[in-house]
Amino acid sequence: MIRVLLADDDPLVRTGLKLMLRGADGIEVVAEAADGVQAAAAVGEHEPDVILMDIRMPVMDGLEATRALTRRGTKAPQVIVLTTFDEHRLVLEAMRAGAAGFLAKHTAPEDIVAAVRRAARGEPALSPSAARALIEHAAAGPDDRAEHARQRLALLTVREREVAQAVAEGLSNTDIGTRLHLSLGTVKAHLSSALAKLDLDNRVQLALLTHHAHPRS
Repeated sequence: MIRVLLADDDPLVRTGLKLMLRGADGIEVVAEAADGVQAAAAVGEHEPDVILMDIRMPVMDGLEATRALTRRGTKAPQVIVLTTFDEHRLVLEAMRAGAAGFLAKHTAPEDIVAAVRRAARGEPALSPSAARALIEHAAAGPDDRAEHARQRLALLTVREREVAQAVAEGLSNTDIGTRLHLSLGTVKAHLSSALAKLDLDNRVQLALLTHHAHPRS
């Protein structure tokens, strides 16, 4: 069962999301929050697997809450930023804050459900526009950023870099295992090692760093 926390200051939005997710097999809404402070408290009490997090909230906004929650180590929930503000700047800020996904609120219900399932598996959950924003940002990056990214990736073993490149291409762990002839457990081990060495929170940040290192690839 995937445990979900809804964080949005609009009670109508929370109600709509709750009704939508109730109809999905294997997903349970365990708590709601109207701001980032409430979300942090609810995480401690209910230990959700995934949070659907609004950006514009009072007291503590969604980006600040995401930064705090994704630093909880192995118990950190996967955060999907769900917002009406589909701006490139916000996409990048959300990814840097540690979000595992970014969806606009007008996303189709079935796509939101699919995103929750992907995030629970540790996979990125990006709307097409968010994915384009990351690619465009990487492609337009200056040479010094690319060089810095390459220096950081040099800390990884050859196999870890291969896994990082596959993550940047959007492959799932299963697909990475097939490409590299590795077991699923070995893929997860290489991915965890790469994230630890680079001090990153999730595979979305790893993908962004890899795109920075090879902006034209």
